[in-house]
Amino acid sequence: MIIGTARIYLFANWVHSLKEKRMVVKSIIDKTKNKFNVSIAEVDDNDLHQSIAIGIACVSTDKRHADSMLQNVLNFIEENTDAVIQDIETELL
Repeated sequence: MIIGTARIYLFANWVHSLKEKRMVVKSIIDKTKNKFNVSIAEVDDNDLHQSIAIGIACVSTDKRHADSMLQNVLNFIEENTDAVIQDIETELL
């Protein structure tokens, strides 16, 4: 069993409140859940209104498949948000 994890850090400079941030994060999470079979949640920077940290996890039987799934999810998020990606951390266990 292979567990693939990723943490993506985004910066949304147009967000001016935590309420706006919640709407952006909820949109990203809902769109991703509808398209991919992964676990996804906001994992850090909860009190910072312009910083978004999202964690993603998937389970597979093959490292290449897990890596491919994570890359597809990360590409999807990049294409479907106006937030700027600051950093991406991936790990296969």
